[in-house]
Amino acid sequence: MDLSNLQYAEGSRQSNNFRRGRGHGSGNGKTAGKGHKGQKARSGAPRPGFEGGQMPLYRRLPKRGFTNRNTKEIVAINLSALERFENDSVVSVETLIAEGVVKNPKDGVKILGNGELTKKLTVQANAFSASAAAKIEALGGKAEVI
Repeated sequence: MDLSNLQYAEGSRQSNNFRRGRGHGSGNGKTAGKGHKGQKARSGAPRPGFEGGQMPLYRRLPKRGFTNRNTKEIVAINLSALERFENDSVVSVETLIAEGVVKNPKDGVKILGNGELTKKLTVQANAFSASAAAKIEALGGKAEVI
């Protein structure tokens, strides 16, 4: 776990546009969802993440390096996976998903040169390795960057 992975627990955050404390007919009257007495029922209750003076989690975790916000997660596909397509067909990201080669294309699909290809294909992907593009074009196909 590191700082870039911290998230709120599922369902723990709610929108604040609900009118609380407007009578028991509203379903959220009387104590307005705060229970009975106690620190969290008062105004000025501690902020989220406050651990009663104990060193909070976000300060206990080591801080090292950084996470690039602009990084892209590219899915890599080997040439051998394209062997299932018919000769002279057009292979795009959509057809890869339809055939079950790719489940989630995330930020893009890159074709790598591992394996052998025996069919002439027009392959449309976000990126190609140099060896993959060379093998596709050697068979008379096209490697188109989209």
